[in-house]
Amino acid sequence: MLIGATALLLGGGGLAAYATTALAGNNTPDAAAGHAQHTASAFTLSCPDVGERLRQVPRSAKLPVSKGLSALDKQVHDAYHSMMSGSSGGSGGGSVLNRLQTKREKTIKMMVSAIAKDAKRPGYLLKMSGCTMKPVNEGAGEGGNDSTKSVQDGWYQGQDPNQTQGQDQGQSQDPGQAQSQDPGQGQDQNGGQQQGQPGGPSPDDFVDINNVQPNADAPPFAAPKGGNASTGTFTTECGRNEDGHFNSDNVIVTPGVSNGAHHTHDYVGNKATDAFADDNKLAQSDTTCDNGDQSTHYWPVLRKLDGNAEQKPGAAQDANVGTTLTPATVTLTFRGSQSGEVRAMPRFLKIITGDAKAFTNGTKNANASWSCTGFEDRQLKDKYPLCPQGSQVVRTFAFQNCWNGRDIDSGNHRDHMAFSDQNGNCPQGFEAVPQLVQRITYDVPQGNSFAVDSFPEQLHKPVTDHGDFINVMPDNLMSQAVECINDGRECS
Repeated sequence: MLIGATALLLGGGGLAAYATTALAGNNTPDAAAGHAQHTASAFTLSCPDVGERLRQVPRSAKLPVSKGLSALDKQVHDAYHSMMSGSSGGSGGGSVLNRLQTKREKTIKMMVSAIAKDAKRPGYLLKMSGCTMKPVNEGAGEGGNDSTKSVQDGWYQGQDPNQTQGQDQGQSQDPGQAQSQDPGQGQDQNGGQQQGQPGGPSPDDFVDINNVQPNADAPPFAAPKGGNASTGTFTTECGRNEDGHFNSDNVIVTPGVSNGAHHTHDYVGNKATDAFADDNKLAQSDTTCDNGDQSTHYWPVLRKLDGNAEQKPGAAQDANVGTTLTPATVTLTFRGSQSGEVRAMPRFLKIITGDAKAFTNGTKNANASWSCTGFEDRQLKDKYPLCPQGSQVVRTFAFQNCWNGRDIDSGNHRDHMAFSDQNGNCPQGFEAVPQLVQRITYDVPQGNSFAVDSFPEQLHKPVTDHGDFINVMPDNLMSQAVECINDGRECS
């Protein structure tokens, strides 16, 4: 016998707790009053990432696919909110998942039909409508909670993440066997997971940088050294977004759709960047960069967890609460290859690094690095750093540095780029290009006081951080950068 299902809000609406009450066939009043064994765990929603599986999206299907991807994210958001608010119709997680699957099936079918008009029909996407419930204490995948492991020349230095990071190994619980417990029966309202911030982060997502052992031979922004390496760097100064260029669009993943990111992005560089900025518009735009570089750089904002609920898309309407923090510094550096010279990036090359859904997808594409100024030999992947007084929080994104030589983008926005191995060697068919490193620092209040914007079901986990780049450098400026890098000089 299972108790009736109701949703339990943890810490102001952050997590859903579902518990199974095993009465062992005993339906006596004493048993019903609580003389039963209770087991509880907090869950979030985990859905297959349709965007990651896209391979070929013809021009005619780009807008329908953008709308579809944004709709899928909104559907998960709504289902998660329903689970949190207790509006699941009295039947717990099962009804939420069933309704979500029905909506996803319809959206995915629309996307498949749009693609099939001018490309091979991606029927495999139709198998990706079902979602599961993931325990929030499961981590982001094998090794996902080991922040202090040695990374050496690993994911942030340019090594293929597939060689060092595992897939999500957790087994999600059957929602039909997980019913929510009445909070009046003695369950800890915080569940040991959440303290006051809707949707995360958890106190367990933070670690004192003083307790982290050095795990990096060199900080992730350092240039390669020795041997055949191209040891130069080219730095472009584009400010700290003093102009307040924010929106919740994603021009790479969901072009043509407002609020396609469902979280707020912080921009420097090209002033025209929004969901409707095509290559021509970007090429004609002004820039915040002092060398005329019109490239677009963006990343999710970092928020101070002060409860400021700004009611607009990308903010509180998408479960991102808190005052936006302005970076203290933004440094954009292109560096060379460990194995030899680099060649120019093509104009309008688009690159995404990291994974906004890494908590449920697993860590295959996770590539954000967290640290503190003065401690950058200690790099964290899945924890936020607690920095000592006077030290700033550091976010670093070292982008893919190998290009397939043909495409400026790909269906999933990843396949045209790759990471070199630790010796700087690109995969077969790829060649080395300047590696962009975005390094952003922040002054934050002491304590567990900040979090990155995320999709609500990702719980604002640090492993979901990510950076985006569109190369709009004029060709002559890119040539200067390549020459500088290959000559071993430091230029800007």
